[in-house]
Amino acid sequence: MPLTALKVRHAQAGRHADIHGLYLIVRDTGSRSWMLRMQHKGARRDFGLGPVCDVSLADARIAASDYRKMVRSGLDPVKELGLRRRVLPNFETVARNCYDAMKGGWKDQRHASWLSSLENHVFSSIGKMPIDEIDSSAVLNVLEPVWLTIPDTARRILQRIGTVLDYAHIKGFVPEEISLRSVTRGLPRQARQVTHREAMAYAGVPAFMKKLLALANSAGRDALKLTVLTAVRSNEVRFATWGEFDLERGTWSIPATRMKMKEPHVVPLAPPALALMHRLASERKALDGKLVPESLVFSYAGDKAISDMTMVKVLRDMKIASITVHGFRSTFTDWAAEQTEFPKEIADKALAHMVPNAVEAAYRRTDFFEKRRTLMDQWSAYAMSVV
Repeated sequence: MPLTALKVRHAQAGRHADIHGLYLIVRDTGSRSWMLRMQHKGARRDFGLGPVCDVSLADARIAASDYRKMVRSGLDPVKELGLRRRVLPNFETVARNCYDAMKGGWKDQRHASWLSSLENHVFSSIGKMPIDEIDSSAVLNVLEPVWLTIPDTARRILQRIGTVLDYAHIKGFVPEEISLRSVTRGLPRQARQVTHREAMAYAGVPAFMKKLLALANSAGRDALKLTVLTAVRSNEVRFATWGEFDLERGTWSIPATRMKMKEPHVVPLAPPALALMHRLASERKALDGKLVPESLVFSYAGDKAISDMTMVKVLRDMKIASITVHGFRSTFTDWAAEQTEFPKEIADKALAHMVPNAVEAAYRRTDFFEKRRTLMDQWSAYAMSVV
């Protein structure tokens, strides 16, 4: 429907079409202006026609008609009238700006995969398109080649494109929020398969630990041993610093910034784990003369963490082909459920899992530390039972 003077006066924030490419642009601030969209020599061009306070609806239509006549005559309104062209950045530029704005809040390596997924699958298709030309159809074209072949990545790409478009909206490049909810209606249904990480049966852990300890000392072997004995995530071991350990009290305090759930986690160190840390501390003191609190425990130079494949390589060198490092958390969970009388919430707290029920979480303030210490003592004793 064409605009009316009343609609112009009361239109909400967004882009409102009139006729023949004329648009009313209403900013979140309430400012109102005219924009004409035309094709000129095969390229789309947008021209600002002035604010509503200076240019009425009738005047905007007359001006738009005059500019269209110039284009049909082969003239360029910019050159003929000095008209200011509205230039918008392309999708890739906005995406990289969005990435730069967000990456400072990430504490892990997600920022690397966030941008690389767009570089690998998106920029070649829509990267050069003006940001306000990106719509559901353009996004559909991006997703179709990868939707079934790499479904998890495709879903993340869809979410990340949506984030870029939201960023473009709050920056004023796109007057209206663009919903991508309908995009998946044009795509085949994905077969969702839950793939659990391969875990070792808990009955095999004692023999595994005996074989592990028979290997020569190395950062990978020691990191894997601590991971198994404490049931923490591998990244929490890889980036552990000496300042987090209190060897007198037998505790390891992991700050919230390094935890997946962003909550601090205190790990009770069972005797085998504590003995490992005392040995590593002695070796570091013999090498450096002291323990620097900020220094990484598992590092070849003290300032760069071992890679996430270091512990995996230890498993592969032991001819264990399918088991994952993360899977030992599942091994611990199964052992606690089947071989102990500890309630599930104690094992969950040992794994630093979030309490799923919000009401329950609000009332449960204890971290079960003493019970967790007993649980971890029993787990370590079981794991080391044939060593």
